[in-house]
Amino acid sequence: MNFNDIFKSSFLESVTEFSVTDVLIAMLVSLLIGLFIYIIYKKTFYGVMYSNGFSLTLVGLSLVTTLVIMAVTSNVVLSLGMVGALSIVRFRAAIKEPMEIVFLFWALAGGIVVGAGMIPLAIIGSVIIGLILLFFANRKLHNSPYILVLNCTDEASEESALSLLKKSVEHYVVKSKTVNAAGIELTTELRTKDATTSFINRINDIEGVENATLVSYNGEYMS
Repeated sequence: MNFNDIFKSSFLESVTEFSVTDVLIAMLVSLLIGLFIYIIYKKTFYGVMYSNGFSLTLVGLSLVTTLVIMAVTSNVVLSLGMVGALSIVRFRAAIKEPMEIVFLFWALAGGIVVGAGMIPLAIIGSVIIGLILLFFANRKLHNSPYILVLNCTDEASEESALSLLKKSVEHYVVKSKTVNAAGIELTTELRTKDATTSFINRINDIEGVENATLVSYNGEYMS
């Protein structure tokens, strides 16, 4: 058997055998699942900068994965070639938020399951995952943390500011303290009692406190 015989064999010709109806149904379901993932990502996003490009990537990833899995499952030879082709692909896009990994794997899993023909599993699983993410994203477990930066001229003003801070917030921890000829710079992490920040005005009015800066953060930038 030479190369021409292998190329003309019915085993390889089966690559072109597929149902247009099945392809359209699978791609439509994959598109709906991708759009569902897109909506859940938009509603549960809690970062600083929302990326519309990443959201559209989730939809496209679901569709592309479905197409690849349908091609792989249609022929053994094609599946081996696809494995070799995909093994040389390298993705170097930076992941800014840990939750983005969840959505990427969700889009991949949805595409794989739909491409394998298990459409009910893909729909039910995606609905369950989406409801769980919505439940925990909309549930406020604790007050948002803040970073307070104080610049004081002497130790007395520092003690007065910390005393007022202790009475005004639920909890605070000194993260860093810098002392130089210009004065004292103090950085604290705190959680407010009722999400009000009016106490920062009273701290700034203390004699010896040059300025007070309050910054909200999600707890991932400082250890």
